[in-house]
Amino acid sequence: MKSIFLKAIISLMAIFLLGSCACEPKSLIKVAMNGMNLLVGDGFLPSQEIADLAGFQNVSISIQKTNDQGEIFLKLENGDPTLMGDRPEVLARKCAEIYLRDFENAADYQQITVQFLQSDPQNSENFAMQEYSFEISDFF
Repeated sequence: MKSIFLKAIISLMAIFLLGSCACEPKSLIKVAMNGMNLLVGDGFLPSQEIADLAGFQNVSISIQKTNDQGEIFLKLENGDPTLMGDRPEVLARKCAEIYLRDFENAADYQQITVQFLQSDPQNSENFAMQEYSFEISDFF
């Protein structure tokens, strides 16, 4: 597992260094995304569909895997409160469902945790977080 992360870090560093060349940035980003998908599995990076559900400004993913246990963390930041609605657990399940549908290696993990973070635009130290965890086997 460490070798996957090492390869990913090396790939990202190479892209960063190549970013100063005359190449088109969109091409470099596409190459980086394809590289990540090759290392971790197709669909590892969250789709735009998830961000569009509630107008999230930032969507990120991380994974933890130890021996036979694995967890996926999907972090969604600064969504539109009106689009998020009054039942965030339903939205969290929908986000998890879309992510797991797209990630080809999702069945290798046991749990997915969806985190909603809302930060205060006036003071970045103030934020609210809601977290929902689901068993991946419930989605297959």
